[in-house]
Amino acid sequence: MAEAPPSPIVLLPEAEVARVVGDLAARIAPVIDDETVAVVLLTGGLWFAADLTRALSRIGRNVRFDALWLASYGDETTSRGRIDVYAPFQRSLEGRRVLILDDVFDTGLSLAEAVRLAKAAGASEVLTCVFARKPWPLPRAPEPDFVGWEAPNRFLVGYGLDHAGTMRGLPDICALD
Repeated sequence: MAEAPPSPIVLLPEAEVARVVGDLAARIAPVIDDETVAVVLLTGGLWFAADLTRALSRIGRNVRFDALWLASYGDETTSRGRIDVYAPFQRSLEGRRVLILDDVFDTGLSLAEAVRLAKAAGASEVLTCVFARKPWPLPRAPEPDFVGWEAPNRFLVGYGLDHAGTMRGLPDICALD
């Protein structure tokens, strides 16, 4: 039987998560329009994307919505170094501005692959937004256009971030170390 993970330590409480999302919406709204397609990277980005698109709507920006299901971690705690595509875009991106939304930026592999796929699908412009950016020892490309929170280099769970598929639903962002 697998050993239980340590208890989560709250790093960013739910109220602060909401403040960060509201701040991101205020920064993003002036550079997009209602024809922009917001693309969430599944599955971790779903919580963030739902909150961000509602925050954008509250300030008058009603984006289109799509999802791209990519995976680089599986149930592991480190990236496998490759990206698997489980579900592609559902709507045409041809000639549209795309805003890619993800929960955390660490290796940069998922974001880079999503940008590549959006451009290959004919997007006229691709912007990227992550809730959290973790420190990384090597340069990553592309760096996100919008970052909500500079996260510590710890194993994070909650608000979509998981440990082998668990703890995604925690309302706070927590560390497991």
